[in-house]
Amino acid sequence: MKTKPFLIGLTAGIVGGTIAVLFSTPQSGQQLRSNLQANTDSAKEKIQDVKLQVSNVKHSVNNLRSEAKNNIPQIINDLKQSINTFSTEIEPTQNKLQQEIDALQNSISVIEKNIAQFTDRKNNTLEK
Repeated sequence: MKTKPFLIGLTAGIVGGTIAVLFSTPQSGQQLRSNLQANTDSAKEKIQDVKLQVSNVKHSVNNLRSEAKNNIPQIINDLKQSINTFSTEIEPTQNKLQQEIDALQNSISVIEKNIAQFTDRKNNTLEK
């Protein structure tokens, strides 16, 4: 959102509302001038407050942007380093698990051969 059009719209709304209220109420000239002065001062204070808040928001956004710009590359590098360290640390365990899987597959092959031989012997015995 653009700040300048917002502030112009806010100012126009405050001034227009103030004028409408002041001129629609029956008052003497002195009362009208004093109310007009009071409302003008109040509007100026509100406009200054809005400007200050907008300035604070801009400052906060700029701080956030610069911190993100500076910290995100560092975070990415830290993550890459952590992933590399993790990969290096689990490699021995991964190799050991692969060896155990290979051993289990060999055992299964031996068991399948034994079952096949047992089945052949049983069939041969039954045929005789």
